[in-house]
Amino acid sequence: MNRKTLVLPAVVGLLTPVLAACGGSDSGGKSGDAIVVGTTDRFTDTGDTPAPVDPAYAYDVGTWNILRQTVQTLMVQPRGEGEPEPEAAESCGFTDTGNERYACKLRSGLKFANGDAVTAADVKFSIERALSLKADSGVFALLSTIDTVETQGDDQVIFHLKTADATFPFKLSTPVAGIINPKEYQKNKLRDGFQVDGSGPYTMQAEVSNNELVKATFTKNPSYKGLLKPKNDKVVMETFKDADAMGTALDKGDIDVMTRQMSPDQIRKLQNDTSGNINLVEMPGLEIRYLGFNTDATSVKSKAVRQAMAQVIDRSALVSKVYGSEAQPLYSLVPATITGHSNSFFNKYSDPSVAKARTLLNKANITTPVKLTLHYTTDHYGPATAKEFEVLKEQLNGSGLFNVDVQGTPWDKFRPAEKKGAYDVYGMGWFPDFPDADNYLAPFLDKDNTLGSPYDNEEIRNTLIPQSRREADRLNASKSLTDIQDKVADDVPMLPLWQGKQYVATRDDITGSEYAMNSSSTLQLWELGRGVSG
Repeated sequence: MNRKTLVLPAVVGLLTPVLAACGGSDSGGKSGDAIVVGTTDRFTDTGDTPAPVDPAYAYDVGTWNILRQTVQTLMVQPRGEGEPEPEAAESCGFTDTGNERYACKLRSGLKFANGDAVTAADVKFSIERALSLKADSGVFALLSTIDTVETQGDDQVIFHLKTADATFPFKLSTPVAGIINPKEYQKNKLRDGFQVDGSGPYTMQAEVSNNELVKATFTKNPSYKGLLKPKNDKVVMETFKDADAMGTALDKGDIDVMTRQMSPDQIRKLQNDTSGNINLVEMPGLEIRYLGFNTDATSVKSKAVRQAMAQVIDRSALVSKVYGSEAQPLYSLVPATITGHSNSFFNKYSDPSVAKARTLLNKANITTPVKLTLHYTTDHYGPATAKEFEVLKEQLNGSGLFNVDVQGTPWDKFRPAEKKGAYDVYGMGWFPDFPDADNYLAPFLDKDNTLGSPYDNEEIRNTLIPQSRREADRLNASKSLTDIQDKVADDVPMLPLWQGKQYVATRDDITGSEYAMNSSSTLQLWELGRGVSG
């Protein structure tokens, strides 16, 4: 088969696969050969990241790629478009008209991988543990609307919510709500290292070197009972130092699948080369990139500085120079393909204008040029990040209003420093926990936000976010969601830059690649199989 690109269109921000990969999906795993998946994600166990794969701590797409294979959740996001479906649960649903009481019944015969029965008490333990530990990653905030967790017998779990939350079923599909074995996890302490004990479709064996996971072997869990149907018996995930090394391994046949992060050059080469036997699957663009601000820092404490940056930065030029067709300019924290999106930043600032930016700074009596350092991570969001920040530097310095330098730091040092407020301005990305506008707003703007941001807008936190969550029909939440986005555009605690597509590249005897990544950009390794090369 010639190299080709399969494009999966977005429908209301969800994945809707329309093309199948080569071969038959029923043949996966029968050869006994493990499917080998490559990634440039790094997984470290250090003082700054003490519990990289504990569901109560893990909060990035890389670690969730491990947890989604190994830890079962009550609900799971579907293959394509639609609401979450029961997974460890047999059924779940709101039992009141106000969306404040949510009840689940567990499937019969659920077991952890070691053979222990999974009960409602284990669900309660797992949820309450995540909430009580309040890890500094901020992942517990996904469950913040829970007031109490009640059990009835061994198979009934009832969540009493503090306030209406129509997005709650989605939150129960995220790894922080994963069911863990109380025998292996302490209630009051995070679990360090790379061991995971759950009831998901796979068990995981970690190969560790210098406190870093270099290889993870996922083996089909014979005790698993749930909605998912693994199409292989074993998957090995190998980490690579960079995209070039990962691409070379794919070309040589050392790996079968290449995931994040590929470089723009690699993607373009795969799109245009018809001579090989590698398929490229393109997913809708639900990833976003943005600049974050420590709004207490002297250099950016005045919102006029942040507004002036929003007025100067040319997103279209940035995307064109760095990412090409793999991304598009973004004028809100909410991607254009998600219900509730509003072009709030464009509505306020329109096209880039140095003159308008100068007026903003002059009115606030800000002395120019404003000296800033833009911080970015060198190894988490892909090899093009360094170029992206050089372009931002050129744009800001070219205005004459800023004196900007850039500084790159590896992710294992960058993320802890950002959470501690060490950076005045920093670049971050976001892969949604679930495909709803709430998940592009609340994690950054609500109490206990994932950035540790000091920005606090009481109307957003106390009125608009709760108001938007009352609406089961998300179209009806658009007014509240638009108001939030407009306030962000005015205050600029974050400055959205672009939204990007996701890609998976596979050798052509691998099946199921069109379903290998869900709408939250996390891997579904159970969908991969080994078929017949075309």
